[in-house]
Parts: sequence; structure tokens; C-alpha cells
Amino acid sequence: MKIEMPPSTMLNPVPVVMVSCAGKEPMKIGKRPNIITCAWAGTVNSEPPMVSVSIRKSRHSHDLICETQEFVINLVSEELAKACDYCGVRSGANEDKFDKLDLHAVPSPHLEFAPMIEEAPLSISCKLKDILELGSHDMFLAEVVGVSVDEKLLNNKGKICLEKAHLVTYCHGDYYSIGKVLGFFGYSVASKEALRRRMPPKKTKKSNKK
Repeated sequence: MKIEMPPSTMLNPVPVVMVSCAGKEPMKIGKRPNIITCAWAGTVNSEPPMVSVSIRKSRHSHDLICETQEFVINLVSEELAKACDYCGVRSGANEDKFDKLDLHAVPSPHLEFAPMIEEAPLSISCKLKDILELGSHDMFLAEVVGVSVDEKLLNNKGKICLEKAHLVTYCHGDYYSIGKVLGFFGYSVASKEALRRRMPPKKTKKSNKK
């Protein structure tokens, strides 16, 4: 039996990301590189690749992104989880989050102003295409113009292995590490050979019998 609740944003879990941005005059305090934590981010199109992030108008980063039309979505590893949370509860208008958290803003080869977070396992450079004013939040729709990945995540064939990044997800107010692999796209109809190649071997329980 299900109990009816009032309408709310209960789509969970969602990715948690660190969005980095900067103003056109980054040497000024109010325009310096900044990081905002977003749990409302997602893929919206594949050709061209497009993403969205939703940010309140009152947030410092909102104005920076509007000014430069750029931002970078940085994926969050377990090592960055605490820094990610801090960036969600402190304002870049009052402090330099990069300096406070000992993180490093590095130029994106695809953008003019918005930096990447060097410590992030993967950074997605984005150029703004549209802003949808939805109420409490504005949705920034952007085209992906480049992806920068830590070389440690690449296998010997050049494939990105995101499982090596130990990414973090967000579920109803809590952060979680990603758990065991349950399947892969199409595994419900895959051949036995494909399942053997793609699925991790099942662990057998040790017997207590001597």
C-alpha cells in the first residue's frame, strides 16, 4: 500500500556535481573563480551533447554564469565529498573556496573564463545556450564543448572507466558512494557470453564446515 504525499522533488538518487565558474575579471574578489554544488544536474540531449544545471537566482554563481555564458561540471569522487558539501553551504561571495579547500582552478582548453577543478576525476566544459526561468530555480541549458578526464581513469585501450573514480551520488539529503554493479545497458537481453564478459563474477560464500 502506498501513502500519498504532497508534490515535491523526490526523484532520487541524483548525481552531485561541483560546478566551477568565474567572472570576466577573475582578479576581482567578486569575479574570482568559484564553485557551487548542484544536485539538480542532468543530461538533456546527445546530438549535440547538452546538459543542464538548476541554480537559484540568489546564488553568487548564478550571476557569474550569466556574465560569461560558461561553466564546468566537475564530477565528485569520494575524496572530494567533504569539499563538495562545503561548497554547497558556503557562498563564494564571502570567501575563496578554491583557496579554503586547497583545490586548484586550472584553465579549461575549451573555455575563456570558467576553470576546471584539477582534483576532479572528470570535468565537462559547457557553453550556455538558454536559461529557463522555472520558479525557485533557473535552469541553465548548455552544450558540452569538451571533456577532460584524469588519465588514471583510462584503460590500455583508451576507454574511460568511471568505476575507478569512486563517484558520489545524492539521495534525499545524504551522500552515498556508488555500490556494486547490478548490470549494464541491455543486460536483460544479453547473451550468456556477453554476461560472462561484462558482469563481475559472483562471490561464493565460504562454508563454515570443517
